[in-house]
Amino acid sequence: MTLFRTVDPLVEPVTLVEAKAHLRIGHLSEDALIEGLIRAARQEVEKTTGQALIDQSWRLTLDDWPQGDVLYLNRTPVREVLSVTVFDADGAASIVDPATCQLDAHAQPARLAIAPRPLPGQRLNGIEIDFRAGYGEAGTDVPDLLRRAILLLVAHWFEFRASFGAEDQPVSLPAGYQRLVEGYRKPRL
Repeated sequence: MTLFRTVDPLVEPVTLVEAKAHLRIGHLSEDALIEGLIRAARQEVEKTTGQALIDQSWRLTLDDWPQGDVLYLNRTPVREVLSVTVFDADGAASIVDPATCQLDAHAQPARLAIAPRPLPGQRLNGIEIDFRAGYGEAGTDVPDLLRRAILLLVAHWFEFRASFGAEDQPVSLPAGYQRLVEGYRKPRL
């Protein structure tokens, strides 16, 4: 099972203006650095929580259907399933009828039931499930605690920017970060 992003978010949950106000910076000379820190902080929050903050597309690839009636989409909140594709032995793709799919987007993680399940012909990556996840298209759609966690990381990493390069981040997480994201952490399966 492999899960990877196919379409990145178009915006960040925190704007450059918001981050600069949080840092109390009025000049333009550090804008590129701060934008990079915002992006890195969003990625860290998404990794820690299993959340997709801003709308983005994901693909889950499977070798075969899992045991049981449902499969879990380990990125939340799921907005919609775009397609379910099954490949035969020759690599030809067939799209599963959406009427046979039932999404429980409210579960954590989201669950998808498909009946009947067509068998894949390929031994590896015979099933692809494309879905869209995120709280919305704007930063204001993201829960405030997660936005605050991003600002906390940006400020912490900005403060220690001279000690460690961008490629070394995250070197540390600030006090209070875990408390902000705890309620959004992905459950263990």
